[in-house]
Amino acid sequence: MEKSTLIGIFLGIFAVVVGMLLKHAPLSSFNNPAAFVIIIVGTFASLFMAFPMSEIKNFPKLLGLAFKGQKLLPKQDIIRMFMEWATITRREGLLALESNVDEIEDTFLRNGMRMIIDGNDQDFVRDVLMEDISATEERHKAGALIFSQAGMYAPTLGVLGAVIGLIAALADMSDMDKLSHAIAAAFMATLLGIFTGYVIWHPLATKLKRLSKKEIELKIMMVEGLLSIQSGVSTVAINQKLSVFLSAAERRAMSEKEEVSGEQKA
Repeated sequence: MEKSTLIGIFLGIFAVVVGMLLKHAPLSSFNNPAAFVIIIVGTFASLFMAFPMSEIKNFPKLLGLAFKGQKLLPKQDIIRMFMEWATITRREGLLALESNVDEIEDTFLRNGMRMIIDGNDQDFVRDVLMEDISATEERHKAGALIFSQAGMYAPTLGVLGAVIGLIAALADMSDMDKLSHAIAAAFMATLLGIFTGYVIWHPLATKLKRLSKKEIELKIMMVEGLLSIQSGVSTVAINQKLSVFLSAAERRAMSEKEEVSGEQKA
């Protein structure tokens, strides 16, 4: 669960509500169905116009990803896994890894392992895997673009909603008290458009980009590990090569864990 998404939405709503209370703006202004229809329905109408159905249908899945997060293998576990495979390969050869293939849950890693076990050329393996990564990255960009475009449309639709509200308000100026309330309600559409655009849609697009970056980085790490296994390098060399993908804190934590594990075995 991506708790930060829920925290962000809660804080955004809290900021608006408390801000309105501090400014003595009536919360009853939120009871404005017309504003919600113009902003929410209008935003989705714009998205349907801008994107093909093949991309729009992924919207629920992408939204769920922003809230649920990704199920990715920890980098430290990947390094340990490749070190174990390197030991098996140097002792028994690549074919000895065939029994491990079906146990690999990650589809990308499993396909890459099958390619090197089948004896494909290293350049071929790298090209295929990198093309797979490139295609994945493009799909992720298309998904994030849906949310960033929604963030662009919503504030503009807020202006449209305010204009519609003002037209309705100025159509009857006989009662000034009603007129003032009607004008206040008209600007609720602007508030809703800006809020959804800059507190929901744009931040969600950024989050999807960050999640994509983490996944792509992990896949590149797997490619380097697979090619190292195919080259027959030592466990120490693989550890050194893949550790560059870890932060300094992650390297220290992994080193300390290995030291403790070594002491326990001794």
